[in-house]
Amino acid sequence: MLDQSVNRNSSEMPEEVTLNLKESALTLVAVSFVSLFANWAGTGVNPLQALPAMLILYAMIFIGLLLTKYVPIRFPAVAWVSLISVLLTIPASPLSGFILGELKELNFLSIVTPVLAYAAMAISKMEVAVFKRSGVKIVVISLLVFTGTYVGSALVADAFL
Repeated sequence: MLDQSVNRNSSEMPEEVTLNLKESALTLVAVSFVSLFANWAGTGVNPLQALPAMLILYAMIFIGLLLTKYVPIRFPAVAWVSLISVLLTIPASPLSGFILGELKELNFLSIVTPVLAYAAMAISKMEVAVFKRSGVKIVVISLLVFTGTYVGSALVADAFL
């Protein structure tokens, strides 16, 4: 009986839509453009002055997307992007000084604000269906996780800082 309910619920959930590489590249261009202007609004740095830094970020993200698509190791895109970014900016990298010097033009809080706002609005039907099916359980667990994370962080900060 449990298997039937799982199958019934899974068939009701909409299929997740993924972007191909071209669509991802175009979306990334749009996000980079918005981020340049958000950086300008937040810091006053001219978008043309911050353009090299944004192009570096774009390249690191796009390389991560390429690796996700073509490398047979099943890492999520965010893991590949993080790995590429870390490898290019560690002190042992010959590109580290140049990349970090250029990235000083970007205020990451300014550029992630529009991205996070979009992510909050882009809740899919699948996520709503999962939330409805989970009911009160997910609310209770979320509150416990958030509270535990906050209290744990406060204890660590109090102990070490």
